[in-house]
Amino acid sequence: MICCLNPNCAQPINPDAAGNCQCCNTPIITDLRGRYRPIKLIGRGGFGRTYLAQDRDRLNSYCVLKQFAPQAQGTKSLDKAIQLFQQEAERLHDLGEHPQIPTLMAYFEQDQYLYLVQQMIDGKTLLQEMRRRGTLDEAGVRSLLEDLLPVLQFVHERNIIHRDITPSNIIRRQVDNKLVLIDFGVAKQFSETILHEPGTRIGTEGYAPIEQLRGGQAYPSSDLYSLGATCLHLLTGVKPERLYSPLEGRWMWREALQQNNLKVSPQLGNVLDRLVKDLISDRYASAQDVLTDLRGLPSLEGAVPGWVRQHPEGKISTSSPPSAPPSRPGGTSSRPPSQPPSISPAYSGGTPASQSVGKRPLAPRGWRCVRTLSGHSSWVTTIAFNPKTPILASGSLDDTIRLWNLQTGAMLENLAGHARGVNEVVISPGGQVLASCGDDDTIKVWNLATGELLQTIKGHIRDVNAVAIGANGWLLASGSDDRTIKLWKLDRGTLIKSLTGSAGMIKSVVITPDERFLVSGGLDNKVRLWNLQQGVMVRAFSGHFNSVSQVAIAPNGKLIASASKDKTVRLWSMASGGLIHTLSDHTQEVNAVAIAPDSVTVVSGSRDGTVKIWDAQTGNLKHSLSAHTGAVTAVAIHRSGQYIASASADKTVKIWQNI
Repeated sequence: MICCLNPNCAQPINPDAAGNCQCCNTPIITDLRGRYRPIKLIGRGGFGRTYLAQDRDRLNSYCVLKQFAPQAQGTKSLDKAIQLFQQEAERLHDLGEHPQIPTLMAYFEQDQYLYLVQQMIDGKTLLQEMRRRGTLDEAGVRSLLEDLLPVLQFVHERNIIHRDITPSNIIRRQVDNKLVLIDFGVAKQFSETILHEPGTRIGTEGYAPIEQLRGGQAYPSSDLYSLGATCLHLLTGVKPERLYSPLEGRWMWREALQQNNLKVSPQLGNVLDRLVKDLISDRYASAQDVLTDLRGLPSLEGAVPGWVRQHPEGKISTSSPPSAPPSRPGGTSSRPPSQPPSISPAYSGGTPASQSVGKRPLAPRGWRCVRTLSGHSSWVTTIAFNPKTPILASGSLDDTIRLWNLQTGAMLENLAGHARGVNEVVISPGGQVLASCGDDDTIKVWNLATGELLQTIKGHIRDVNAVAIGANGWLLASGSDDRTIKLWKLDRGTLIKSLTGSAGMIKSVVITPDERFLVSGGLDNKVRLWNLQQGVMVRAFSGHFNSVSQVAIAPNGKLIASASKDKTVRLWSMASGGLIHTLSDHTQEVNAVAIAPDSVTVVSGSRDGTVKIWDAQTGNLKHSLSAHTGAVTAVAIHRSGQYIASASADKTVKIWQNI
C-alpha cells in the first residue's frame, strides 16, 4: 500500500500501483526525495500529517515522516507554525543521538511542503497505556522517574528545555520497554527564554508551570514541574488541572487517590509535591537532584513496576494491573483454582428443557466460580463462547489467542499470529470460524477446527479494537482507533464499505440480529446506530459522561446496553432511542457488558474487579460476583444462560455457574 500526501485527503491509502489517489485524484508520490515511501497515515494535527514510511536507502526500514501543512490562518500564525516545525528539526539535530530521543534523519522541502524524517519509535504513549491498562502504582511511578530523569538531564545539559512533557509525549518503546521522549516542537535553548507577548501560552495546560503559561519563560525546573504533573495524572487517572484547587492554592492528588482506596508512601509523596511547587525556587533545580532523592527512598519489597509484564518469548512489554498482587511463577493467579465444574449438555450445543431460552431471566439461585483458566502471560482482554461446542476462546495482550476445553479446563490451541495485543475475538454462529483484531491494525480469520490462519485483513490505519460477525455468518464488521467502521465479506476479506462520521475512536461494534443495523460505541461518549444498507448513521444515543467501552444488543433486537468509563451501564430502547435504565453500582469504569439469551439479564464487568448481574426489566442489581484480583476486562454469556465467563487483568478467565 502507499499513502497519498495530499493533507486534505479523506482516504489516503492506495494500492501500490496507483498513479493517482483513488479518493482525491492527487498524483501519488512513490519516493519522496527519491528515498522515502509513505505507506500509512498514523497521525494528524494542526501542523499537518504524520506518516509511517519506508527508507529505501536503509533496506526499507521504517521511519516517521512529518508533513508540514498547517491549518493556521493569517501571516503571523503561519510564521509561528513554521518556526515551531523548523525548531523541532533544529533541536533534534542539536541533541545528536540519544537512545531515548528520536533521531533526526532528514529535513527538507518538496512540492511546497516541509518534511521532517525521524526514527520510528514502535510503542504506546503513556496516555494510551493508562487508558487501556489503568493507572500506575507507586512502583510504576518510581520506575518512570528513574527511566526518564536521566534523559531530561541529558537534554538540559545541552541547554535545551523540552517545555511540553505530557503523557502523550512519552512513548514506551516495545522492543526494550524504555521510555522515549518525543515532540521537541516547542523546545527552546536556555538563551532563548525571553518574554513573549502577553497571553502567549507555551506548553499544555495542566502540565505547564505558571512561568510558561504567563510569559513563555522556561527553565529546567519547568520541565521537572511538567514531569511531576504527568506522574500525578498517571497515578490518579485525573487530569492535572482537576487535581489543583485554585481556591485553596494546593494540589488535591492525595484525595483523588483515597477515593479509589489507593496510596503512595509519604517519601514518594514528598518528591512529587516538590516537583509541582508553584515557585521555581521551591522546586528541584535539576533532574539529578530528583534522582538523588528518589534513589534514597526505601525499597519496595516484592513490588513489580506498574504495567510491566513478561512476553512469552521473554522480552519485556507493558501491562500489569496497578492494584493486583504479585502472581505466582508462570503467570497463574495466586488464588487456588476452583474444582472442575460439572458441565451440562448445554456445553455441547444443546439446551436442556429446564433452561429454555427467551421465557424467563436467569433463576436467582446463586452463582459461584467453578473454574479458573490460567495460562496467558498478560491481561486477558476478550473472551467468546463457541455456540456449538464446549470451547471458549480468549485473547490477551500477550499477543495470543487460546482455545480452552470447558469440560476439562485444558488449553487446546495457542493461536499466534498478531504482532501486537489482541483486543477482541468473536466466533461465527456456526462455530467454525473465529475472527480476531488487535493493536497491529489487522483482523485475522481462523479455522477453529484446525487452528489454521485463513486470512489477514488489512485496511484500518490504526489499532483495531472491535469485530463482530452477522447472524448469517458472512458479514464481518470492525471498528478502529482511525474512527472508521468497516464492513467486510468474511469469506474473502474484501471490503464492502466504510462507515465514517464518528467523532471519536471506535471501541465496540455489534450487528443487530436481522443484520439491518450496527451499533457502535467509542471515545465520543455516544452510542451510534448505523443503517448497514445505506451506510449512514441514523441515531446517536447521548447520556454517558465518559467514553463507551462496549455495546451489546439483546437477542430479541429490542434492547441496547452500553458500558462506560463513567462507571455506569445504560439500557436503551432500540425502537425509540430512549433511555430505559441507568445501572449504577460499580465503583470504577465499566469495561464490558453482555445480554443473556433471555434478553432480560444483563452482565457487566468493571475495573473494580467485580462482575454484576442485573435485571433489565427493573434495573435492579441481582448479584455481584467477586473473585478476580484485577480489573474485569470482558464478560461473555453461554447460549444456555447458565454460564458466564469473565476475563481479567489478573491474567485469568473465570467460569461462573448458576447453581
